[in-house]
Amino acid sequence: MSRHKQCAKGLRLDFWLEKPNVPPQAMRIAFCAWEKERKGRRMNLIASADKNWAIGLNNKLLVRIPEDMKFFQKTTTGKVVVMGRKTLESLPGGLPLKNRTNIVLTSNRAFQAKGAKAVHSVEELLEELKQYRSEDIYIIGGERVYRELLGLCDVAHITKLDYGYEADAWIPNLDEAEDWELTGSSEEQTYFDLEYHFLKYERKKKAGKEKHLNAK
Repeated sequence: MSRHKQCAKGLRLDFWLEKPNVPPQAMRIAFCAWEKERKGRRMNLIASADKNWAIGLNNKLLVRIPEDMKFFQKTTTGKVVVMGRKTLESLPGGLPLKNRTNIVLTSNRAFQAKGAKAVHSVEELLEELKQYRSEDIYIIGGERVYRELLGLCDVAHITKLDYGYEADAWIPNLDEAEDWELTGSSEEQTYFDLEYHFLKYERKKKAGKEKHLNAK
């Protein structure tokens, strides 16, 4: 097995490699370069999802919970947020988030947004992100961006809603993902009659790495 294939396997690039318009070899090289660059560091995903892991309908959140909005703001303020064009357009006024570095991943090369940096490929995104600490980077949506970049995240902050909504956008079910585990949960929260929890998932450490650490 080639070095690039090994890197691709380690990062679980199935979401990218399923896409016919993405050159697999180019993606393997880009992801391997990122993995080498970010050794020991952690990039984050943050989302609100219902019990079926749905995240939105008609480019809008399923529900806006004040405490969830506060958590999102507190967690991402002063950090780097990565999003797709539609997610930017869904923000208040269609404007970038204040007090954050906003990076928009879009295939539309004519797209421009004041206060945001537009990148047009994952390779370009990874190059742009090299100047930031990966633990300060948060992937904030939408569905395609979550799926494309999940393989580069080590931490996921999920506001999990105990209700199933009508939806047209989802993120991968981390409870069913072999390489992710639930590592933290808040007490039960309520918003009117809606129950929810703030959950934290982390990518499982490889057995070989754990053995090496324990031997020290």
